[in-house]
Amino acid sequence: MAKEILNSWISVQEPERGEIDNIAKLSLYEEGKRKAKVAVIVIDMLNDFVTGRLGSDRAASLVPRLSIFLEKARNSGATVIYATDSHIPRIDKELKRWGEHAIRGTKGSEIVEGLKPKEGDIIVPKRRYSAFFMTDLDLILREIGADTLILTGVSTDICVLHTAADAFYRGYKIIVPEDMVESISEEGQKLGLKRMEELYGALVVSSEQALRLIEAPDPRA
Repeated sequence: MAKEILNSWISVQEPERGEIDNIAKLSLYEEGKRKAKVAVIVIDMLNDFVTGRLGSDRAASLVPRLSIFLEKARNSGATVIYATDSHIPRIDKELKRWGEHAIRGTKGSEIVEGLKPKEGDIIVPKRRYSAFFMTDLDLILREIGADTLILTGVSTDICVLHTAADAFYRGYKIIVPEDMVESISEEGQKLGLKRMEELYGALVVSSEQALRLIEAPDPRA
């Protein structure tokens, strides 16, 4: 039955040959389920992580690409959620590890120009690497009925990775467009993607493939 469903979907979408295994791995169209409800999580695309103290050219280069991706995702019906570091000085332990950054109420904690939220987007402040730890993210996702998360932003091997771990523990399907996340180094980028794929079952794809998965119709509809 599962094979028939997949074949039906493929016949509608006519994907590239290399996409078929990724589609099968994701299993968006399980028996008895409607089309997946997708949320795009934008992690730490803040001034301090792009042009500020912890910024990098790699993060800055992500901004225009991610802006286009988010607009297409919104137009396809995905919910966009910004998970943003919002630290309390002299309290948050991350500050001892990385120095002061994204301090609540400062310019550094603001979402970078070019990626400002649009009407209908949601902002979830966080004080740890994971977007789930002691935040409202899981509650929000369940209230909107999301079962599939597309993770974007920085850093691939730190906050994106830890968010993927917590998403996995909570039963969400995880998609990571490899061109929509960045680390401060190529080594960190490869390590983060590998760990998310191997440890948490993340589907690592291109942004184009991720958008096709958002748009894909349920063949039983």
